[in-house]
Amino acid sequence: MIEILIIFIKIVFALVWFLLLTLYLTWAERKESAVIQDRIGANRADILGLRIIGLFQPIADAIKFVFKEDFTPRFSKKFLHTMAPFISFFFVAITISAIPFGDVLRIGGREIKLQVLDINVGLLFILAMLSLGIYGIILGGWASNNRYTLIGGMRGAAQLISYEVALGLSLVGVIMIYPSLRLSDIVHTQGELLFGFLPKWGIFLQPLALLIFFFAALAETKRVPFDLPEGENEIIGFFTEYSGLKWGLFMMTDFMEIIIVSTLLTTLFFGGWQVPWLASDGFHFPWGGQWLLPHGIVISFQVLSFNIKVIFFCWLQILIRWTYPRFRYDQVMDLGWKLLIPLSLVNIVGTGVIMSL
Repeated sequence: MIEILIIFIKIVFALVWFLLLTLYLTWAERKESAVIQDRIGANRADILGLRIIGLFQPIADAIKFVFKEDFTPRFSKKFLHTMAPFISFFFVAITISAIPFGDVLRIGGREIKLQVLDINVGLLFILAMLSLGIYGIILGGWASNNRYTLIGGMRGAAQLISYEVALGLSLVGVIMIYPSLRLSDIVHTQGELLFGFLPKWGIFLQPLALLIFFFAALAETKRVPFDLPEGENEIIGFFTEYSGLKWGLFMMTDFMEIIIVSTLLTTLFFGGWQVPWLASDGFHFPWGGQWLLPHGIVISFQVLSFNIKVIFFCWLQILIRWTYPRFRYDQVMDLGWKLLIPLSLVNIVGTGVIMSL
């Protein structure tokens, strides 16, 4: 019974963290784009007269989406039209269960992993769930019974499938270096040191894989400069016939994908919750000094480290979205098939050669 309660609490905490960060990424994007474009950005939403640079804007947006008219075209396939955004939302939301937020928390002689689901194929589980999100895009375009949204859905499917190949191949080198698909094992291995002082993070062992993964993951989020499936400004995307809460779910899914990409970058290439030279009992510095800390402080450092890294990569993706123009569709396909996939194969061969020396 206690184990079930612990799992339930971890699920609640993970979802609350995930959804709150998703909501406030919408605020962060408004403020960051405003800074880039020399504007003020969101600064009106307040509660009880407490106006704090528009921090309550996400709450106002959520209320608006819930009560806004939910229009469904009479010519659409209504059941599938309704299910599409929920499918996209569900398969992205469930991936957070395999992400490790920290090491092991010890309370009253009980060890609690700061991870909802520590399975031995955690990396494959995340890739599989993200791949299933494609069905929401295809169904959204097709069930709307609109030729233009169907084209948007087909663009989305082609783009996501193309870049999933490069994304998956980029991780082969990572798996060769850290021979495990269990994300907690990958993070623990990155806690070791190279040459006695350098953290064994993926960025140092697989720099080419990091670049390939990052660009492929950007394409998977379907945002500028890879927003051909949505075409927010000029062309018609797959969710044109959506409004209200269902449109809000599609929008939230995009921001949730930003967070998942950031957590994967953190977990696979930047040590996850690891802090350089921080062990379970405190800091042990390469030059011989040490700083012993209580267990609770160590766990706090780990969780804080994980969150700082994730927030940084979320900020970086928003910065890219508001800096670069959209690629042409042929450029998007060429980048995936003619550059990223060949580079991924080169990285796999190079990793194998270096490991055999």
